Amino acid sequence: MFQLGKTIVSEDILEKDFVCNLTACKGACCVDGDAGAPLSAEETKILEAIYPKIKSYLRPEGVEAIERLGSWVVGTEQDLETPLIDNNDCAYVIFDGQTALCGIEQAYNEGIIDWKKPVSCHLYPIRIKDFTEFAAVNYDRWDICDPACTLGNELQVPVYRFVKEALIRRFGENWFAELEKVAEEYQKERRK
Repeated sequence: MFQLGKTIVSEDILEKDFVCNLTACKGACCVDGDAGAPLSAEETKILEAIYPKIKSYLRPEGVEAIERLGSWVVGTEQDLETPLIDNNDCAYVIFDGQTALCGIEQAYNEGIIDWKKPVSCHLYPIRIKDFTEFAAVNYDRWDICDPACTLGNELQVPVYRFVKEALIRRFGENWFAELEKVAEEYQKERRK
């Protein structure tokens, strides 16, 4: 672990390789698990505001879940999350054949909205835990992502580079520039 500004960062994001491999996993992270995607309080307001614009992109069962539960929910540990369809799929999931995709991101890609998706989804496999004085930045190892680890290893793309855009979105350009410097020094030390 190392400190970067007001974050405590796991070295795993520098050491481990990762590139999503949708062909292999079929977007399992959006349909497996026991909770919805983590949300910030600000993101709950965004979801409420964009729901009318993205509703037509969603599956009927997703619309039903959102209209019954709300565009976001409070999870079992009092965290804010996206709602689930029958405790399985994220309510915002759509499918392209067998592959799970994000209906929010689809609307974003088509220029309907200007918000890509919850930052926790954009950051995955990195998970952020906010504390009073700092945020913990950790690599979340999940066996459904084994194909992403394999592809990342083949392409030699460390986790932090794979989620560069999302890290900048969450922490800013300066923070990411500092992270790159740390990563460079870290790699030099490992080669010794």
